[in-house]
Amino acid sequence: MCGIAGQIARNEGYTDARRGSYEAMRVALKRRGPDQDGIYINSGAALVHTRLAVIDLENGRQPMVFNHGGRRFVLVYNGELYNTDEVRDTLRSLGHTFETCSDTEVLGRAYLEWGGECVKRLNGIFAFAMWDERERRLFLARDRIGVKPLFYTEVDDTLIFASEIPALLAHADVRPILDEQGVAELLLIGPGRTPGCGVLSGIHELLPAECAEFENGRLWKWSYWSMIDRECGDSFDTAVASTRDLVTDAITRQLVSDVPIATFLSGGLDSSVISSIADTYMRSRGEVLRTFSVGYRDNARYFEASKFQPNSDEHYIDVMNRHLAAEHIDVTLDTPELADALYDAVDARGLPGMADVDSSLLLFCREIKKHATVALSGECADEIFGGYPWYRDKTLRSAYGFPWAQSTERRQGFLHERYSVNVTEYVDSRYRDTLAQTSKLAGLDADETRLREMVNLNFAWFMQTLLDRKDRMSMYSGLEVRVPFCDYRIAEYLYSMPWAYKDYRDTEKGLLRTAMQGLLPDEVLWRKKSPYPKTHNPDYLANVSARLRGVIADADAPLLQIVRRDALEALLTETASTPWYGQLMTVPQTIAYFLQMDYWLRKFEVEIVA
Repeated sequence: MCGIAGQIARNEGYTDARRGSYEAMRVALKRRGPDQDGIYINSGAALVHTRLAVIDLENGRQPMVFNHGGRRFVLVYNGELYNTDEVRDTLRSLGHTFETCSDTEVLGRAYLEWGGECVKRLNGIFAFAMWDERERRLFLARDRIGVKPLFYTEVDDTLIFASEIPALLAHADVRPILDEQGVAELLLIGPGRTPGCGVLSGIHELLPAECAEFENGRLWKWSYWSMIDRECGDSFDTAVASTRDLVTDAITRQLVSDVPIATFLSGGLDSSVISSIADTYMRSRGEVLRTFSVGYRDNARYFEASKFQPNSDEHYIDVMNRHLAAEHIDVTLDTPELADALYDAVDARGLPGMADVDSSLLLFCREIKKHATVALSGECADEIFGGYPWYRDKTLRSAYGFPWAQSTERRQGFLHERYSVNVTEYVDSRYRDTLAQTSKLAGLDADETRLREMVNLNFAWFMQTLLDRKDRMSMYSGLEVRVPFCDYRIAEYLYSMPWAYKDYRDTEKGLLRTAMQGLLPDEVLWRKKSPYPKTHNPDYLANVSARLRGVIADADAPLLQIVRRDALEALLTETASTPWYGQLMTVPQTIAYFLQMDYWLRKFEVEIVA
């Protein structure tokens, strides 16, 4: 994994004069790519790359230059291809020769052969930019699911792009401006974001499965993939076998690495499936898998079972440890470091995020990096296989609006009185647009129609927030985290699957559990879903509350320009467990979110213009 950035201008002098900005962007991306880096500047184009070396450590340096048909192309790429061998074999049959074993060269030669259509042949997670020197044209693309990020802005008829917002802001020509729409994103949508929106004025993100070209000062974009509803003619037994094959293949493909590899292990279904398949694979190679779990000091003392978290993870982690031949490492986090890391998490995300849900992952990844460079995690299985409560509870499923944020009225109460945004319309229009973009076969009954909408809502919104979190928190420590359930083949296959299959035995992810029988101990295989672990220690609430009181006491706090002081004071005395964004963000995390917001405004010297 890597960091990429660059700028395309009309004349050579423009980019020559901004070498200092490209160096600053390189420094801003260094955590994503601590092993190697490079900058290309020529003919009005600047491309920046920082590399985390995973495959072909010596020969995968970037920017990578290709000479083809009398033309010169330059590539910067962040990601991993999981069908590298197949694409390379096809290209060899067409006459291409290869000088390295890197997937970067395979990607570059795929573009030389097929142009922008190459993305349809790729199975992987990626964001890349290919510069055609002769035609003075830049091609950009992002993977189908949106695992790897790519932000951009247009300044003076130039295009500036980067893997992360902080790298964009490192460029001298990019100003961090927060207008009324940005405030609405933070308070009405956050920590999610409207698809394609970078919150700050003029900053955008290429959408998942989107390509773009920039030429002569003009940018145009198009989509190359989407989930299309189709007739599912498979029997349940066929669906079980196909699911097992797809999931096993996706995980196995993502275990290829020239550096140490590990897995996250929570004792839940998704991480246990990945760890079990990885364990078998590593043993076949005479190697030992490392697995990692995260917990919190004194959590056993304060844990209380709930509808969303019926039991803690420790017992199931122990069951899996006895089942695997892996080396297991427990990481225990304490309250002070969890609160302190809220600010590092903002630095990593470039925006306020999921509070301690972010900071805990950042600290966890920091520890994993001491032992491994690549790790596999179970993100997105719930979105694809229907594991969340809002899929299965008919009342939650039928409720109008984003199921993880049924809190528009509550959020509106925090909005500073200076703003006149139509709160309901701002949120509802985004919800309605997503429903309208959902592929649904004619003739589906009401439940199946709604479930297609729920999948699309989750893919476009909730899942993107989690993928943002996983990418930024891991790459902040130079750890590459792969997410096998995001293999687009699994998403395509499951999209049109009847709900009765997915919810087999009236159990969340019943299809996946059935498909994985024999792979895991039964008590793990059929364990009720439990979310990502968070701290239950009351010291955390006390800690973040004290910090927010300090912010409120500062008359010059930038937070008070966009958030009502009285609403923050009321939040500090709230006793109900009111959700802000899904079941993981209640009152302590809401307080921490506002702490992150104030820090973000200060750290990036954001100019508030509305």
